[in-house]
Amino acid sequence: MTTTPLVSLTWTDHVTGRQGHLVIDRLVRGVSSGGLRMREGCTLDEVTGLARGMTMKEALHYDPRNRYIPLGGAKGGIDCDPRDPETYGVLVRYLRAMRPYIERFWTTGEDLGLTQDVVDRAAAEAGLVSSIQAVYPLLDDEAAARRRLADAFAVEVDGIGLDELAGGCGVAESVLTALDRAGVPHEGTRVSVQGFGTMGGATARFLARAGLRVVAVADVKGTIANPEGLDVEALLAARDPYGTVDRTALRAGDTELPGGAWLSADAEVLVPAAVSYAVDAADQERITARWIVEAANMPVVPDAEALLSERGITVLPDVVVNSATNAWWWWTLFGDIGADPDEAFTHIRRSMRALVEQVLTRAERDGTSPRVAAHEVVADRLPVIAERFDWYA
Repeated sequence: MTTTPLVSLTWTDHVTGRQGHLVIDRLVRGVSSGGLRMREGCTLDEVTGLARGMTMKEALHYDPRNRYIPLGGAKGGIDCDPRDPETYGVLVRYLRAMRPYIERFWTTGEDLGLTQDVVDRAAAEAGLVSSIQAVYPLLDDEAAARRRLADAFAVEVDGIGLDELAGGCGVAESVLTALDRAGVPHEGTRVSVQGFGTMGGATARFLARAGLRVVAVADVKGTIANPEGLDVEALLAARDPYGTVDRTALRAGDTELPGGAWLSADAEVLVPAAVSYAVDAADQERITARWIVEAANMPVVPDAEALLSERGITVLPDVVVNSATNAWWWWTLFGDIGADPDEAFTHIRRSMRALVEQVLTRAERDGTSPRVAAHEVVADRLPVIAERFDWYA
């Protein structure tokens, strides 16, 4: 798989001097897919890696029986703290500058630091029809598809939007598949989650409802821990829009620890669900968990992953684990599923379980890591996609 992206550019905001990046790794049927993140310190190299990962995620979910046909991979990133008062203006100006790409080549949406409602509002202000309008010419019935997706985004399940829950359902199913393959019961298995925003919060809900015990949750203020298990629903209800938990909601027995304490939590499963590069070679020494399940993009650096593997700790890679968010958008838009949570969760669980099983089986058979196995699965599928559809057109 080539490492040279098709498009790579950096934009500088004339008002604040902030920089934003866009990388289109490749196009399939003339279109690419990948979210837009906003965080202090976001770099072009980071966005390049994320765009390459999106190409993999799209290929991993290719099923010729589906209406949804994979797109190419892309990613956008803005170097700005999403809490900065200037954030919204920077976002609008970035989208206005990227308008020619969004109109024809790049479909985008929420990612780290941004929510879909903010992206939608800024896109409209920037003169765009939609942040995903480049895909509209590929739809059989654009009006029906747009209504279906809008209806799905309006659905809430116990106070959380279906769009937020889709990714967490996929992460949770990845965890449960790994446990089932190892013969480890769900009930009482301990989990530590870094990040309690869209992905981390939804993952914690699904795992808690599956019987696992969430013993630690980390946000920007630190780590909240309880060896007997945290009240996930109470913490979800006490979050702000950035995933920070109001500490007045903590119960007796909940303790506040430093931010990095989630790494060394006494748990079988760690779920990094916040930022990239969260676990380096020094950090990995503190980990005693059996599995690290990458809900965030690129949270474990390669050197750390190699050392973890030597210690018998399995890293389930992000390109597999967090791929359900992107796939759910397209399954819904193209009409493989409707705006119904039960249908969505059933489809996500079935697809993710099959994918994780395939990757873990291949890794075991070949004596490689799950990440290498995932790359091999993609390598098998890309030629099929390239043969059936225009690759760069």
